[in-house]
Amino acid sequence: MAVKKAQMMPTFSYEGVDRKGAKIKGELPARNMALAKVTLRKQGVTIKTIREKRKNILDGLMKKRVTTLDITIFTRQLATMMKAGVPLVQSFEIVAEGLENPAMREVVLGIKGEVEGGNTFAGALRKYPQYFDNLFCSLVESGEQSGALETMLDRVAIYKEKSELLKQKIKKAMKYPATVIVVAIIVTIILMVKVVPVFQDLFTSFGADLPAFTKMVVNMSEWMQKYWFILIIAIGIAIAAFLEAKKRSKKFRDFLDKAALKLPIFGDLVYKAIIARYSRTLATTFAAGVPLIDALESTAGATNNVVYEQAVLKIREDVATGQQLQFAMRVTDKFPAMAVQMVAIGEESGALDAMLDKVATHYENEVDNAVDGLTSMMEPLIMAILGVLVGGLVIAMYLPIFQMGSVV
Repeated sequence: MAVKKAQMMPTFSYEGVDRKGAKIKGELPARNMALAKVTLRKQGVTIKTIREKRKNILDGLMKKRVTTLDITIFTRQLATMMKAGVPLVQSFEIVAEGLENPAMREVVLGIKGEVEGGNTFAGALRKYPQYFDNLFCSLVESGEQSGALETMLDRVAIYKEKSELLKQKIKKAMKYPATVIVVAIIVTIILMVKVVPVFQDLFTSFGADLPAFTKMVVNMSEWMQKYWFILIIAIGIAIAAFLEAKKRSKKFRDFLDKAALKLPIFGDLVYKAIIARYSRTLATTFAAGVPLIDALESTAGATNNVVYEQAVLKIREDVATGQQLQFAMRVTDKFPAMAVQMVAIGEESGALDAMLDKVATHYENEVDNAVDGLTSMMEPLIMAILGVLVGGLVIAMYLPIFQMGSVV
């Protein structure tokens, strides 16, 4: 079911006196002025002044975004608070005070206000669909209904931590080569625009024909000196077009998902990460008491790849008709034999969530090892690329000098 995005609740600035007679002031997010006053009275505050805080446009533009890491930290801290026996509303207050990101603090206080207003925790989370997906809300709702919210929050926290760790490993594998390639491009442009012209003036004074390789480099340098701004604009437009196409076109996103699995170096890493996410998500939802068919529906979106999203939805259809999960997985031909066998053992022994958890742990370790191996392999490859780029330019510039030396 689609959930409409909710606007952030207004924030009210207040001054008053607490139960001990001490003057206090602060800010409180609430749906309206009346609810803010009720909340303060419940806290023993005698209100002197209260007004809605106006939002500054510049503050909105400069405000730090809420990241998945912020959500992960919030989930773990809330799970810890509740496990220690701290009431839910008080846990929100304690967690909010310890958050460094003001945007995340505003979200947490907004959730607190919703819960104090009579909404359920899951219902409050659904007010912020841009931060809490349907899977997160469903697990929390399951915990509330079963009366084991603290246990469920702990499971959700572990799930978020594992997912975030897996994402960081993937970013680590991509970040290093991307950074070096960008540096290589910048160094090449600087050499072409600043260094080659110096040699070009020297070659002109010789009055002799230049080698073909040197001529090619000199011509490229002349073009870049004249049209460097066009090159930068073209690169910027290409990046913006790529991001916009990825954002707006589902066909383009599907193409990227399929292409990612076929990449010669990174394809295997992407594949193992998808299997790890699939296993971890299904293990968490199934262990939370979510029916397998519903768990598979949530897991499909968590794979973050259209090929496996379609495969998991096909598995869901087969399971809904009475087929065992292991057979449905085998028919898709998208899952490794080890994962299928572990699922078969789990179904036979009645410990499907435990077996899926073992599969997830195995492939998370595989991703970790693959990232380390990929980093070790990429270092000499990248050094070779840099050597060819920079070394080629150096050779092109000194080749005429070497030829003159041989003539002399």
